[in-house]
Amino acid sequence: MIVPGSASQALSAALAAETGRSLATPEYHWFPDGEERAAVPDFAGDEAVVVATTDSNDAFVELLQLQDAVREAGADRVTTVLPYMGYARQDRAFEAGQPVSARAVARAVSTGTDRVVLVTPHEADVAEFFDVPVDVLDASPLLAEALPADLTEPLFLGPDESAESLAVAVRDAYGAGETDFFEKERDYDTGEVTVTPSDAAVAGRDAVVVDDIIATGSTMSEAVAALHERDCDAVYTACVHGMLAANARTKLAAAGVERVVASDTIERAASAVSVAPLVADAL
Repeated sequence: MIVPGSASQALSAALAAETGRSLATPEYHWFPDGEERAAVPDFAGDEAVVVATTDSNDAFVELLQLQDAVREAGADRVTTVLPYMGYARQDRAFEAGQPVSARAVARAVSTGTDRVVLVTPHEADVAEFFDVPVDVLDASPLLAEALPADLTEPLFLGPDESAESLAVAVRDAYGAGETDFFEKERDYDTGEVTVTPSDAAVAGRDAVVVDDIIATGSTMSEAVAALHERDCDAVYTACVHGMLAANARTKLAAAGVERVVASDTIERAASAVSVAPLVADAL
């Protein structure tokens, strides 16, 4: 059975339809002290696929409970799909005394599963932190499906050099255009990010800025504004994980974005494509 976490209900339903597997209906109860109990009273069978985006601390606890619940209900094999893995950006200790948070949560998740499926983790090397086999899937090419078919001389850009490979993947899936990236510098004392446009000619062209995640939207909105300052035509942003925390969507709108495209790894209004077919193939 497909067992959805509360943050992955639409994706789980799509995955059940894609695979022909039954969809469990977990029940959630919150106690007066704030603790949660996630139960799967209708679970049946010997294999469970728990699909749970961990976009909050509560979601991590819920995932661990779902893993335990299906084991208690008789599952012999558990596969855990992490459409979005929280803490994946903390893949090393940046200063003395800090934890490697991605490793800590990976170890915890490993205790309740036989296999893990990750969708476009921020750092691919987080797969090494799990104590069970891990499949790493790249959903970035799917984003091309949600872009207009008639972009004008499209330019696909990463907000920094490390994201250019994602821009290339989307461009290749789209079937036309060029790729480039912005220069990005982060002040780790203040957290301020400075984005410098590339040297690519953008005037009169459509641009798509591609990243794995849009969280606060600060970097993306700077990129969108910088492209408009250079007389770019329409500017789209595309990401696998549309966290869009706080006022991120407003920042992008104020910067002049034409459209924000994301997948359903994090279920938001911008979720225009589903990773269900990709995950189904892996299963």
